[in-house]
Parts: sequence; structure tokens; C-alpha cells
Amino acid sequence: MFIPLHDANSLKYIKVQYVTIGIIVANVAVWLVAGILASQTFSDEAVVGLGYIPAVVFDFAELEPGLVLVPPDATYITYAFIHTDFLHLATNMLFLWVFGDNVEDALGHLRFLIFYLACAAAGAFVHGIVQPASEAPLIGASGAISGVVAAYLLLHPKVRVWVLVFFRIPLPLPAVVPLVLWVAQQFYMLALEPDGNVSWGAHVGGILAGATLVLVLRRRDVPLFDRTITTPVAVRHKEATPDDQTDSSKAPPASPIRWGR
Repeated sequence: MFIPLHDANSLKYIKVQYVTIGIIVANVAVWLVAGILASQTFSDEAVVGLGYIPAVVFDFAELEPGLVLVPPDATYITYAFIHTDFLHLATNMLFLWVFGDNVEDALGHLRFLIFYLACAAAGAFVHGIVQPASEAPLIGASGAISGVVAAYLLLHPKVRVWVLVFFRIPLPLPAVVPLVLWVAQQFYMLALEPDGNVSWGAHVGGILAGATLVLVLRRRDVPLFDRTITTPVAVRHKEATPDDQTDSSKAPPASPIRWGR
């Protein structure tokens, strides 16, 4: 539906989005090794061994011992770092680059990392609930990215974002417009094609996790919906009221006596 290009939303709490950059570097590195430099056989084994396979996780099927790279439960996370298609990788990382820095800013570095991995796991979990007997590996960061998009929508709906609509038309829009449409599309497609080639269930799982976790993991002074936290006027001016000030010229001299016990 749209591709984000840029948002005019500066960082307020952190100087550099280290975790966002680290996740992007990790995804690109894995893609280079498993998708470009390695043989096709190695690439296929990485997809099967690190991808999330519901039938294996729920004990409906077993992988051949030679294909097991990590414990099945670990694939709730590892699948999110596997991409074999450049367009899939580039699209996910572009979403993360545009929206991830501000979510990391609102949560802090460590909590953002926890948030990202939890959204990835939630995406895999919902995918497994929708297709519990599927033997096809789920790969890609889309579940985690969906969580980031949902969090950004709750934090910064009024921020103007440049988007490429239908891959052709660049438009500056308030974030709420493209993001609400995008979120709605994921739920609609899940209802329409629950077992299609695209895991809409993973997207919806990430969205639900992201929208929930941002409420509890954000910094205490970070508001939702771009609201400005202001101190009531009466409170702001209380300290400036003459009656509340101590006039040093009228204050009695300090007693030279110090009382001891």
C-alpha cells in the first residue's frame, strides 16, 4: 500500500538509535551470509533450521536431525533475522529505519530490544495459532516490524511522514493516515487469506504485541498520541508567588548555638 521514506521526528532522549542500527546490521549480515555468499543448499538449510515451523514447534512433526540448528522454541526469535529475498529485506529494514528510532527513543535502548524481540515472538505465535499444522518455515522480520509500526502509531500519529503510495506517488501525510490504513489492511487480509503465502497472522500478532507493550515499556514522561505534558499554570507559578519566597533581608539571623544530644 505504501512505503515510508522519511519522518520529521527528531530524537528527544537518546543521541543515536544504537539498537535499531544493530538490528538492521544483523539482518543484512545474515542475508549476505545465508542468502548471497552461501550455497543454495546452505541457504535452504538455514531457512528450515532457523525458520519458525508451527508443526515442529507444536510437535506435529519433527525435523531431520541434520536440519536442526537451534531448539524449536528458539525459532520464535531466529526466524525474524532470516530473509532470502532482497526486496523483502529492504522493505522491512526501511520500515524499521523510519519508525524504529523514535520507538527506541520513547522506550530506551534495552527496553526497545526486549520490545522488538517480543513482537517477533508474538508474530510467530499468532502465525502458529492460525496455521498450527503448517510445515512451511516462517521467515522475515515482518512480525517485529508490525509491532514497531503499531507503537509508532500510538506515540506519534500527528507526525508528518513522507510515503511512497503504490510505489509511485510521494506524499507527506500525518502518520495516522497511512499507518491506520496499513494496520486495517493486515486484519482484513488475515480474515481474507489466513493461510496465504504472506503470514498476515504474524503481522497481526506483532501489531497486537506492539500496541500493548508500548503502553507499559515507554518512559514515564512519554505521552501517547503526540500529546504535550504540561504543568498546570497554578503549579508553575506557585514558586514565583511573593508569599512563598524567603526575603533574606527580613530573615532572622541564624542562631550561633548548636544543640547536641
